[in-house]
Amino acid sequence: MKLGLQLGYWGAQPPSRVGELVAAAEESGFDALFTAEAWGSDAFTPLTWWGRETSRLRLGTSIVQMSGRTPASIAMHALTLDHLSGGRVVLGMGVSGPQVVEGWYGQPFAKPLARTREVVDIIRKVLAREAPVTNDGPHHTLPYDGPGSVGLGKPLKPIVHPLRPDIPIWLGAEGPKNVAQTAEIADGWIPIFYTPKSAAMYQPWLDEGFARESSRRTRQDFEIAATCHLQVTEDDGPSKQAVLDSLKPTVALYMGGMGAKEANFHKRVFERMGYEHLTDEVQRHYLAGDRERAASLIPDDLVDDMHIVGSAGYVRDRVAEWADTGVTTLLLSARTPDEVRQVAEVVG
Repeated sequence: MKLGLQLGYWGAQPPSRVGELVAAAEESGFDALFTAEAWGSDAFTPLTWWGRETSRLRLGTSIVQMSGRTPASIAMHALTLDHLSGGRVVLGMGVSGPQVVEGWYGQPFAKPLARTREVVDIIRKVLAREAPVTNDGPHHTLPYDGPGSVGLGKPLKPIVHPLRPDIPIWLGAEGPKNVAQTAEIADGWIPIFYTPKSAAMYQPWLDEGFARESSRRTRQDFEIAATCHLQVTEDDGPSKQAVLDSLKPTVALYMGGMGAKEANFHKRVFERMGYEHLTDEVQRHYLAGDRERAASLIPDDLVDDMHIVGSAGYVRDRVAEWADTGVTTLLLSARTPDEVRQVAEVVG
């Protein structure tokens, strides 16, 4: 099992001691370093800033929001950083949600599947550098000839020759159609709330994508990078329970507070996982401002399934369970360099 250090996105202020975490991950044999973005810090700048002190870690985004940049701009970021890092970039992307896409970026959210396919196709054309890049749309027409066009758009190749024409593209995907398309057009998948118990639900969706004639990968060379909190505790009793309880507010946030009430894609994932009897009530309390009550409704078994928390022996067994379901990389957060080293020692 490969390990990735997940730095995520910033809160109200930039995090501290990140350089120490990254150094510990590099020294301890972690495979990758990942950053994220929401509507504050971006993914590429921190990845470049902290990645500059590394020589071995793969540098990944999980995820870049596709509506925040044109496809050519995303490709330029990836191309540039891939050169600077000596070919270590993993480009993770996703569609985000309508509140962010339309409210923050001012872009339409409609037809996210078709948009994703166009974005990936244009990025691959840029990186291949086989011909001037064109696209007949309808979402990203190149050259642009729509309203306001002066009619002088010209198909272009990137000036810089890409170091790698096949930078890995991983996609964040949640629903059946999106997961199937990811297996078809991407090199890897960054699921959210993937767990050993829910893994069987995703297998037919993945198989559908792999079976398509245009599929790039097979199950054998397709990467699955699952995010979870991994923490080694003194025992599998009280100390473990304390950690599980501390994770419940975050689960409640995603189940009840992310996205619009009628368009919370994360809530739908929990419903597919078998918690449809719970999601409406959690959402009702969360949106009413009673976050403590919402968190109290989250069951222990759900949190325990979503994360890997327990004694060293338990953690090793659970990591093996995740690997058996097809997960190739665990994306983990950490608070201190010692936690990074401990995880590497236990899992390794």
